[in-house]
Amino acid sequence: MPGKVNILLVDDQPARLLTYQSILNDLDQNLVLAHSGLEALEKLMRDEFAVVLLDVSMPEMDGFEAARLIHDHPRFERTPIIFVTGVHMSELDRLQGYKVGAVDYVAIPIVPEILRSKVAVLVELYCKRRELSELNRHLADANERLAEANTALQAEKTRELEVLNATLQRANDELARANAALQTEVAERARAESALKEADRHKDEFLAMLAHELRNPLAPIRNAVHLMKLKAIDDAQVCLSRDIIERQLSQLTRLVDDLLDVSRITRGQINLARERLPVSELIDRAIETVAPLVQARQHELVVNVSDRTLAVDGDPLRLTQAMANVLGNAAKYTEAGGRIEVNCQPQGAQVEIRVRDSGIGIAPEVMPHIFELFTQLEQRPGGPQSGLGIGLALVRRLVEMHGGSVWASSPGPGRGSEFVISLPLAVESKMLAAEEPLRAVDSPHVAPSPLRVLIADDNADALESLALLLSLDGHEVYRARDGAAALECAATVHPQVVLLDIGMPRLDGYEVARRLREERANEAMVLVALTGWGQESDRQRAQAAGFDAHLTKPVDYERLTELLQSAAHRERASAGRQPRHAKSTRFVQLR
Repeated sequence: MPGKVNILLVDDQPARLLTYQSILNDLDQNLVLAHSGLEALEKLMRDEFAVVLLDVSMPEMDGFEAARLIHDHPRFERTPIIFVTGVHMSELDRLQGYKVGAVDYVAIPIVPEILRSKVAVLVELYCKRRELSELNRHLADANERLAEANTALQAEKTRELEVLNATLQRANDELARANAALQTEVAERARAESALKEADRHKDEFLAMLAHELRNPLAPIRNAVHLMKLKAIDDAQVCLSRDIIERQLSQLTRLVDDLLDVSRITRGQINLARERLPVSELIDRAIETVAPLVQARQHELVVNVSDRTLAVDGDPLRLTQAMANVLGNAAKYTEAGGRIEVNCQPQGAQVEIRVRDSGIGIAPEVMPHIFELFTQLEQRPGGPQSGLGIGLALVRRLVEMHGGSVWASSPGPGRGSEFVISLPLAVESKMLAAEEPLRAVDSPHVAPSPLRVLIADDNADALESLALLLSLDGHEVYRARDGAAALECAATVHPQVVLLDIGMPRLDGYEVARRLREERANEAMVLVALTGWGQESDRQRAQAAGFDAHLTKPVDYERLTELLQSAAHRERASAGRQPRHAKSTRFVQLR
């Protein structure tokens, strides 16, 4: 019957065969009977069977032997066999049956539902395999037809590709000629780029060295100013001079920091310390900065501030720096005995500061580039040097960081110029009263708990001035002029804090720090790098060498005092405890 499968029933007892037929008739499949193992093998050779139901106990050839012969034949090695047994079988008997190919056992008396369901499952699996085989055959036929079609398609594509390749070859010839010219240009640009990178590297090295050399003399100047502040001075002019030195020192320090990383300036990555600042004071500070140049060139300086209560919210040092750069340019590019006017007036929510001079003016072709980095005006014989050409570029970026704008105008060469800085006015509700001071009065200096401090620096002024400051605060101070002397002194006096310059003779600060950290007795010692090298790579080297802090010269003495107070507090807190690990878990960098 089409669609039906064969099921072979093997038993030497006819009654059982009738029982199997009765149970499995509901499956509606072809039931084939065999009364012995030999008859079962003959029927298997003639037909395909989905499943074989095989009695275990038969004469002449038992079920195990018949199953072994069936599965030894390649045609029937996957034909499932269900053993029927009427005796109790041990686990070894069952294992023997599984070894010869049985998939299951059915015990007598037979439960019809169990036998029927087991056979039905195997029949369904056989049908699925048969369907899959038929599908594979159809798929093979389809693949064969597809291969024929693909062959024809490949032939057609080959013809098309030959035509296309001929076209591409002609295009490639054209491209080859163009590429040859391009390679020449690329090689030339690569040489130019390499030269630019080399120049940029030399620039960075120069700026780092320049900043270091400038910071070294700034350190003792700052220490000297602080020493002056510790003394009561009745002379107003001396106090004024001291304050001027301090302000200009701060300004110069910030300029050195900017010079060290010009790229940071061009990207506007400058931190602002904002506070309420009267515009009149901003102008006064800028004038104070450029006063020596104005006086030297005998200029007439006229200042007109329409409202002295006008204020902006900004960084005093940065805005003073921007304003001073504009005034300095006016003084620099104006002939001796010229006139400079500063006018300040509100314009809506902005305040405009105009600086007009009677100087050499600005040529029309230079005007679009006047605020670009490294732009310099044409020099006249006997005139002042133009500097690095970063002043006006810095002015624009600083003003824009404060939410303002700056522009310039000039009637032309020899007819003077005018620069206008426009800044947002401070919110009216937050304006300072006329009698309110700009800054809170500095808190009195508080000396930290006394410590044994070793200072190592080959700059005698920096060494002595800092040693004097620390001595006045009650510290027990020891001095060393080079790295080797610092190690010898540390081994003798066992300081609690060591302030190390980096660039010292004999042994540099990094090597001194490493050697100190090698000694277990120095684990609790606080090591501070006090140096003119302030780049990120310098900070990382200091931390790797075992320093607890990295301070860039000139260091604010108040911050140094805070660091010493922290060291004293840690010294007290760690009394009686195990020494700390040599490498600090908290690294401090101060500028």
